[in-house]
Amino acid sequence: MYDIIVIGGGHAGVEAALAASSLKNKTLLIVGNINKIASLPCNPSIGGPAKGIIVREIDALGGQMAKTADATLLQIKMLNISKGPAVRALRAQADKVTYPKYMADLVQTADNLDLKEAYVVGLTYNKEEVTGVILENGEEIRSKIVIMATGTYLASDVLVGHSKTSSGPENQRTSFGLSKSLVDLGFELKRLKTGTPPRIRKDSVDYSKMTIQSGDDYPWVFSNTTKEALPLSEQVNCYLTYTSPKTHEIINNNLGLSSMYSGLVKGLGPRYCPSIEDKIVRFADKQRHQIFVEPESKYSDELYLQGLSTSFPHDIQEQIVASVPGLENAVITKYAYAIEYDAINPMELLRSLEAKRINNLFFAGQINGTSGYEEAAAQGLMAGINASLKLKNLPPLILRRDEAYIGVLIDDLTTKGIVDPYRMLTSRAEFRLLLRNDNSEERLLEYGYNIGLVDQERYDLFLTKEKLIKDTIEKLHEIKINPKQAINQYLLDQNKNVINEKITGYEFLKRTDINFEDLNFATAYEFDLSNDVKEEILIKIKYEGYIKKEYKNAQKLAVMESKIIPSDINYDDIPNIAKEAKDKLKKIKPGTISQATRISGVNPSDISILLVYLESRRSNG
Repeated sequence: MYDIIVIGGGHAGVEAALAASSLKNKTLLIVGNINKIASLPCNPSIGGPAKGIIVREIDALGGQMAKTADATLLQIKMLNISKGPAVRALRAQADKVTYPKYMADLVQTADNLDLKEAYVVGLTYNKEEVTGVILENGEEIRSKIVIMATGTYLASDVLVGHSKTSSGPENQRTSFGLSKSLVDLGFELKRLKTGTPPRIRKDSVDYSKMTIQSGDDYPWVFSNTTKEALPLSEQVNCYLTYTSPKTHEIINNNLGLSSMYSGLVKGLGPRYCPSIEDKIVRFADKQRHQIFVEPESKYSDELYLQGLSTSFPHDIQEQIVASVPGLENAVITKYAYAIEYDAINPMELLRSLEAKRINNLFFAGQINGTSGYEEAAAQGLMAGINASLKLKNLPPLILRRDEAYIGVLIDDLTTKGIVDPYRMLTSRAEFRLLLRNDNSEERLLEYGYNIGLVDQERYDLFLTKEKLIKDTIEKLHEIKINPKQAINQYLLDQNKNVINEKITGYEFLKRTDINFEDLNFATAYEFDLSNDVKEEILIKIKYEGYIKKEYKNAQKLAVMESKIIPSDINYDDIPNIAKEAKDKLKKIKPGTISQATRISGVNPSDISILLVYLESRRSNG
């Protein structure tokens, strides 16, 4: 008898299993292929816009993805560095050989965690709760909680041209039976699609026709526990090229041969990561589209063609690849394909990621309708945490939208549902200036510490850093800078505005173009601070007004989040709520008034009526 069984060894499953076992639960991770634990079947990267911040949040909560990425990356850079801090995020090229191996080693050596290579074909359950799993060989394994993290392996089909093959990613077996178990339990299944581009041989590319995309010469890391960053001299280059008029001609002349346009594809693909044929049809006015040529591993001779995902037959893929500048003689080592798979409607879940219709069944990752390794890992971590908390009869960890991108992700899924695979974007977060790359620990480390996934040493280091930031800001308010000739000449030499009156160090740093080096010159006061501490202080000072405004708006949200909607509420008893709103509220069962306000079809007047009803219910005991 296990405390927790996790089905699936992808990014969601690994995070769920590691979190559950770290919290001293007897855990079983069931994987279809031990050699594919935490594999990277598509893009060989970790992070990106918003996603990079999710990786930082996973780390602050005590998850693993950030640490593994730092230990195995090929290249790392900060995106949008010239823009405001709300949109800055790290993106790394991950090594597709060493990243999964690193994760597999952790899984195989973790305390309280058993690993089993098998296929799950069903769930065991009674009227109230899930009680375990059924394996392909008929064996039943009992557990108190089951976490489903099946990725794109649930009744999946690989599509190329007009052919359809029952298969998971990278020619792995698909999983049958679980879909039927879910339907028997009453779950609504959705059919979704994703895809992957061709891979080509490194020595068959003409790099002279491409633009080099190098990493940053700065010691960036995802995890604050990482001691050494990968120097630029050891990072590998990516390359940028573009489609050509010939590429567009080939695709337009053969659209009927693509699975996407032949009618073979039934599932909906990711709106923000379309196939190359979809891009050329939808954006017919664009003369060309970017293709990023990315290395997959130091131990592989393959390159990944980011931006060239397709489901054309192999011969058409060869023509398309050869039409791209620099790829005229490229040798394809793996052909592209589309993949369809079953997913649930995530509105069937509580924000803890537990199913509403049956107890002790949690879901995480692409089965919830998301796309991306980072979104999957975040859900896996939260499912592992909340399953563990449930076993201890403690309330779940529900992150607010102003606390984490993870909070935005889960709230969007459970409140709004999905039409196509969900991808996290900065534009989805209304409080993105609060959800920055630099302050993930400030927002979330205490949660990780209180839960038990962050150790005392790391928490103490965090408290020391926070005190240093606070003390430095107080000191800056005390420091006075006079408009001396030497200071103003220094500023003029750098094309910066002079000082006309005595100001504090805080006011000086508030200027857009002023940094700590300028402050050191103006005051002869040496601040012994690390680069990350300087960055966090500068952001707090320069964006103080905007941050205060967002905090004020977030406080209003927090008030609404505190207004709990009892789970036993009967919406049919509430008069005057519109029928559409009543139907949506009954289906989604929001946990708070704040969540109810975000449901499509629930209007402010419905919320007002609901608030009055709840108040009268409380008054009447």
